[in-house]
Amino acid sequence: MKNTHKPNLASKFFCSVFGHNFFLSKKVTYHVKEFTCKSCQKQVTTDVNGNLIDLTPKFQEINSVLERIHNKRKIRLQEKQHVSSII
Repeated sequence: MKNTHKPNLASKFFCSVFGHNFFLSKKVTYHVKEFTCKSCQKQVTTDVNGNLIDLTPKFQEINSVLERIHNKRKIRLQEKQHVSSII
């Protein structure tokens, strides 16, 4: 996900004083999600334990692979259910 908004000093200061205001920016799987701060545009993701960690390029790649596998599995299960309902 590209940052289209550059955080300024005021938004960084706001987040350092009051904390980040995260919103859900991407749902990778049922358990893995990516969040972005509304003020400073900081991006985080959930780890194995559900904690928020910085969204580094390594985790971006991991999340994209997880999303691809998850979507393929969802499609395969939907097709399987569709075929079994016909029979």
